[in-house]
Amino acid sequence: MNYKIFFLLILFPNLLLGVSNSDYHVQFGLVWILPFIGLLLSIALVPLINENFWHKNFGKISFFWALSFSIPFIVNQGLSISNHYFIHAIFLEYIPFIILLFSLFTISGGIVLRGNFVGTPLFNTSLLLIGTILASWMGTTGAAMLLIRPLIRANKWRKNIIHVIIFFIFLVGNIGGSLTPLGDPPLFIGFLKGVDFFWTTQHMFFPMIFVSSVLLVLFYFLDAYYYKNDLNNKPLNEPVNFSIHGKFNILLLVGIVLAVIFSGFYQNSYEPFNLFGNYLPLSFIFRDLFLIVLAFISYKITSLDLRKENAFTWFPITEVAKLFAGIFITVIPAISILSENNNLFSSISNNTYFWLTGVLSGFLDNAPTYLVFFNAAGANANILMENIFTLLAISSGSVFMGAMTYIGNAPNFMVRAIAEENQIKMPSFFGYMAWSISILMPIFLLYSLLWF
Repeated sequence: MNYKIFFLLILFPNLLLGVSNSDYHVQFGLVWILPFIGLLLSIALVPLINENFWHKNFGKISFFWALSFSIPFIVNQGLSISNHYFIHAIFLEYIPFIILLFSLFTISGGIVLRGNFVGTPLFNTSLLLIGTILASWMGTTGAAMLLIRPLIRANKWRKNIIHVIIFFIFLVGNIGGSLTPLGDPPLFIGFLKGVDFFWTTQHMFFPMIFVSSVLLVLFYFLDAYYYKNDLNNKPLNEPVNFSIHGKFNILLLVGIVLAVIFSGFYQNSYEPFNLFGNYLPLSFIFRDLFLIVLAFISYKITSLDLRKENAFTWFPITEVAKLFAGIFITVIPAISILSENNNLFSSISNNTYFWLTGVLSGFLDNAPTYLVFFNAAGANANILMENIFTLLAISSGSVFMGAMTYIGNAPNFMVRAIAEENQIKMPSFFGYMAWSISILMPIFLLYSLLWF
């Protein structure tokens, strides 16, 4: 045995022996969230300091911060406890998350919407409306990946396009996913915890209509203002000749929807795997394998010419996979601290539930944040479905405010990456927040006053 390893095991025998604590419980101090804060600051600041360095090394930076939490945690707590937390973060959260994104990204990237689209205010607003509607039924990632490229092509001739992409992230990448558990991960967590599939359709309908309507009207007038300045570059009007190619991929998207639904309905039908105290339903494993197969089929049967026409590359999903791997690991103590202290939130008002869930969802993973406040509110789906406004506050906060930052929801990052691949200079992390705070915060404040 290497003497260094032997010395380490003498100092920290729990690395070898594990622990006897069967519940794998750890009380994290605030110092443990420093790697997560470091990763967030890296995402925000490094591209501003040296953009070229960031694009070449973002995976290494994410890996560095993941290690800066993982190594001290393993040394401090031993393999048994650390395996419990890492397996939960990787196998129950990250892998299902990235497989779903990967399959939606691959399949939607094989669908080409052809037509001589011109990015007028009416066209852009209509496309945002269509995407907002689709997001609840094919997921915010699926709707965003399907429509972002046609939107960019239609507006190639315009100088002012950044606001179009930002409002697309607001609406299609986040708020549009409010109506079903398929739309956004937090709502799917609620579905798995016993919330009826159509509860969000019924009770989130008017909040979503209100927020998205205000945003669409605001976008139309803002886009009309910029449109006047771009008229000199407008291409000649030609017949649209709209057509859809790669249609078989639409059936594969339906397959994803059905796989997600059935995995929720049948999660308790089979004995789950027990991995260091984490229970992984067999239906979830079947779902993830099925999604990988669907993505493989899409890639094999779709013409490479169609993907080239879509300017399809693997970079957006690669960026999300690498950055969110670090986020899912380093966020472990932050979520654990929230869960440990969820009793502090048990008697707060619905309005406070909305803002706490929302603001934290903008910076943490919104699915576990939803779960923390779901548990704080009693964790009884039947009672919460009757106590409409508490569950509504938690649900709408986690979904709506995912739009507040680039890391609030995975489609935000992917849309930004695709836009930058098309030579659109997107705002920095803080630049994007300047847009989201100035536009979304007043709308959310009005929403919270009207509903809660």
